[in-house]
Amino acid sequence: MFPVRLCGSNMAAPIPSLALRGTQGVSLVQGPPALRDNQAFTRDQSRSCKVMAFSPDGSLFAWCNGQQVTVVRLPSGEVVHQMEEHPRVVGLLFSPLSTYMATWEVIMGKGPPYPNLHLWDLKTGQKTKSFVHKRQTDWEPQWTDDETLCSHAVNEIHLFENGDFSHIARKLDVQRVAGYKLSPGPPPYKIAVYVPGQKGGPSFVRVFQYPDFGTPLANKSFFKADKADIRWNKKGSGLLVLCATEVDKTGQSYYGEQNLHYVGADGVSSIVQLSKNGPIYSTDWSPDSAEFCVVYGFMPAKATIFNLKCEPVFDFGTGPRNLCSYNPQGNILALAGFGNLRGNIEVWDRRKLQKIALVQAPDTTYFAWSPDGLHFVTATTSPRLRVGNGYKIWHYTGHQLDEKGVGSNDELWEVAWQMYQPGVFHEAQLSYHPAMAAAQQQEAKPAVYRPPGARALGRSTPLKLHEEEPPQNERVENKDENLSKAALKNKKKREAKKAKQQQQQQAPPDPRSQEQRDALAMATHILGTPPPSVTSTEVSADAEKKIKGLKKKLRQIEQLKEQQKSGKQLESNQLEKIKGEAALVKELEQLELGS
Repeated sequence: MFPVRLCGSNMAAPIPSLALRGTQGVSLVQGPPALRDNQAFTRDQSRSCKVMAFSPDGSLFAWCNGQQVTVVRLPSGEVVHQMEEHPRVVGLLFSPLSTYMATWEVIMGKGPPYPNLHLWDLKTGQKTKSFVHKRQTDWEPQWTDDETLCSHAVNEIHLFENGDFSHIARKLDVQRVAGYKLSPGPPPYKIAVYVPGQKGGPSFVRVFQYPDFGTPLANKSFFKADKADIRWNKKGSGLLVLCATEVDKTGQSYYGEQNLHYVGADGVSSIVQLSKNGPIYSTDWSPDSAEFCVVYGFMPAKATIFNLKCEPVFDFGTGPRNLCSYNPQGNILALAGFGNLRGNIEVWDRRKLQKIALVQAPDTTYFAWSPDGLHFVTATTSPRLRVGNGYKIWHYTGHQLDEKGVGSNDELWEVAWQMYQPGVFHEAQLSYHPAMAAAQQQEAKPAVYRPPGARALGRSTPLKLHEEEPPQNERVENKDENLSKAALKNKKKREAKKAKQQQQQQAPPDPRSQEQRDALAMATHILGTPPPSVTSTEVSADAEKKIKGLKKKLRQIEQLKEQQKSGKQLESNQLEKIKGEAALVKELEQLELGS
């Protein structure tokens, strides 16, 4: 086992739990190094558990089993609240400081809509506020990190201050708003809103500062955006806007066209220039908010780290990947390829930009880092895959520490790590000795099939459909890439001239006289092949080039003569070529004799 981590000076760090939800109910499993069931938590064996959630500080855990919503305190497992009033809850969300819990349920029946979004005070267990919210896609209320503001969107954005839900403190009225995000981090608080374009007009994202909604801090417009995803960094100093169109008018992608933009809270904005065409699969902010990683391009996809100026910091090359994920401390970055890919997971040391491990977790549908930043979980869940459901826990060095599967008649629906506040787990010093590479060894792949006609070629490596590009720090520097076409042409001429001079210098001097060399040349012409002893009659590169050209012209003349015999009318320039045949034959003989 790996050593127990220390939190602070003498305190041992807590052990995060892993929550599991499926046909076997809801249960908690302790993560490394324990790797056993959480004895303090009583499993709920109901097969109708629709939702579960941890509070942001990890002190509370809630779930709904179709009969009631239960909230327990961790790590003791003590039941705090049991709410039977709304048994059909399918959405759960805790506020940042675990003061409130939001629940959402589907509106049933054809009558007038009734309140289905409720806020609960977790100290008293009483309902604080209720809303009518029909859509499940954006039902979650949003809080600032200190819970000073709480927002809820209807046709406009309503903001409540300091837990007072009796009246709306401020309204942000933006026409046709389709999405918004409240910024994390300390005050001043900011709100980013997305408004789609209409009748050929541009879409835009605007950033406002609370409570002054008159003039936006930043405004970014773009035409190619049927929808947009807003992602703030943890400090609230900037955001990424992933714009997408439903249809790619160029016809290059089935998934439409995508663009990535950076918008700073200071008003600075820029498009992120990606070096490969294709979809944008994944983006992730570093926990320090100073950089972000993007996986993009047609397969094999590229992965690149950018700074806040949208300049590339490091290029990981290409590979079968569609996910990037920083660990909570930001010192490790995982690049993975799931879904219809093989399940490769590359683990990188972000500080040294070295690859720590390469493991394979096929059929993975879920990936997440543990709060300790040293372990991660991969899981196969339903309904994405209904067979082989289960989870695996890995160490960052590539060692698989635990694997649990559910029965063939059971399904695993959801897996989630217990969350903790930043600072509970400090950044650990990484250690990945080469001996750790045992877990990286992949199973021997079967030989690539080749048709019988290609087996005689003796190719040692299989043909590749795509040219793979290695990471930036493993590439062989090509100095010719920065030269212009003219400079590159002159360089090749100089290299050829230098090679010719070296060849002439290395060739041994011919001791024979000129008369002897002429006699040998005549004998070569008469016999058709040089005598065995003649070794100095190699044709120079220039003479050989001229001879090839003359022979080509003579072949063309022969073809013209054949056409003339067949009765075809030749052009005047073609007749001139035929007239010059004798001169070409004479020149060819001289070259062959002189060589």
